[in-house]
Amino acid sequence: MRILLHRADGNTEPWVRDFTEVLPGAEMVVWQEGAQEAPCDYAVLWGPPAALLGQLAQVKAIFLAGAGVDAILKFGDALPNVPIVRLGDAGMAVQMAEYVAHAVLRYFRRFDEYEKQARRGVWSPLALPKKSEFTIGVLGMGKLGLRVIDTMAHFGFPLRGWSRTPKQLAGVACYSGVESLGDFLAGTRVLVCMLPLTPETSNLLDRARLSLLPQGAYLINVARGAHVAEPDLLTLIRSGHLAGATLDVFRNEPLPAPHPFWDEPRITMTPHISALTVRRDSVCQIAGKINALENGEPVADVVDRTLGY
Repeated sequence: MRILLHRADGNTEPWVRDFTEVLPGAEMVVWQEGAQEAPCDYAVLWGPPAALLGQLAQVKAIFLAGAGVDAILKFGDALPNVPIVRLGDAGMAVQMAEYVAHAVLRYFRRFDEYEKQARRGVWSPLALPKKSEFTIGVLGMGKLGLRVIDTMAHFGFPLRGWSRTPKQLAGVACYSGVESLGDFLAGTRVLVCMLPLTPETSNLLDRARLSLLPQGAYLINVARGAHVAEPDLLTLIRSGHLAGATLDVFRNEPLPAPHPFWDEPRITMTPHISALTVRRDSVCQIAGKINALENGEPVADVVDRTLGY
């Protein structure tokens, strides 16, 4: 068995080592532009370039070393008609839940304001919002979104979730479909974006929709930067309609030095680290799915290209 490996960051050596250990009969082939390689049976990719597509013509399946699929689906019809399989959790859900919980509690408990007071030498307790009026809305109820909802339920916040198709979840006000998005946003104090990036969700959070959030609402984006119309978000924060945002993803990464987000103190930024890939867990999951396919068994997390996730 030959497995083609590519990572945009070039950090392939530890992946080769782990795959060799977990799949001792497999030959790992690290893709190099211009190199002529014999056909491979499977491909494990993250952030592939267009030049790699020609090497995928004969693979049985393409595995993604992450949960997002937009970086490969952008190639459209240039991709072979084989299964594309994303990671299912692999240690990322708990990280995402930790990140969101921290961001929510930092805003709810007013820690940013306490930090400013401390720098001025001010000792002054601040009133807390009513938790019953502090509704957290999770936009996207896939595996990661559901883990965030489950985590935040332990703190006693009112919860609501939005998904493309109807879902029911105990203790959560569930909304579905574009027609209900306005009602979902209007009752959300903290909006957590966890959607997959598709043509339908690109720029979903523009000025019109973000304005539906109540005065003083807060945005947390751990999905993709292209979900948010960045100038609109900045305008609504500076006008006072939104209290601020915690952003882990951006349209252009790394975020360019002259970007206005750098100068807005009400925006907290992190460098796309809300859920880092756990290599060993990912390798074991992919190896298990390869073995299943070799045995003619179905695998989970196959991407639906018509839906874009």
